[in-house]
Amino acid sequence: MICIIDYGAGNLKSVSNALNYIGAENKISADRDEILAADKILLPGVGAFGDAMASLKKYGLVNTVYDAIESGKPFMGICLGMQLLFEDSQESPGVTGLGVFKGHIVKFPGDMGLKVPQIGWNNLNVRQPGSVYDSAHDKYVYFVHSYYLEADDPSIVAAECEYGKIFHAAVEKGNVSASQFHPEKSGETGLGILKNWAER
Repeated sequence: MICIIDYGAGNLKSVSNALNYIGAENKISADRDEILAADKILLPGVGAFGDAMASLKKYGLVNTVYDAIESGKPFMGICLGMQLLFEDSQESPGVTGLGVFKGHIVKFPGDMGLKVPQIGWNNLNVRQPGSVYDSAHDKYVYFVHSYYLEADDPSIVAAECEYGKIFHAAVEKGNVSASQFHPEKSGETGLGILKNWAER
């Protein structure tokens, strides 16, 4: 059973539908006991970094996320759910993230000659063989974001993309996998990533 953490930050149903499509039993919950009883835990999210951290606190789920990760069970973050695992974001100055990993969320420069936010498909360069993202190497995945990850530790970077500059598109370390892109909206490639993770 996969538990999708509900903290009011959107894209819950699309993630659940994708998991249903690949035959992965799942439920959406904001209940600490249900979340921690699951075999795998997924932190989704769309919206602003500061609002999302406020929602996690409001729902009393900050320690639940820490405990889920520390349990050693497979844990996945998607989009904003990935960003929250890091220290902070230029989107919300003064707001501290979960700090599971060292690194910062920064805004795409406005002088790249490209539209910001990046909305659409981008080619994935997998840097970490054996990660859940391995099957997506040189394939296209779907992004919607104005801010991107700069991880301090290059060894956790599972995949990169280029949009005016090379940025960290996914990370994996231990039981934690997380991506800036939306696997649930990335067609067969994204479903393959979710399947890789669900079968861990």
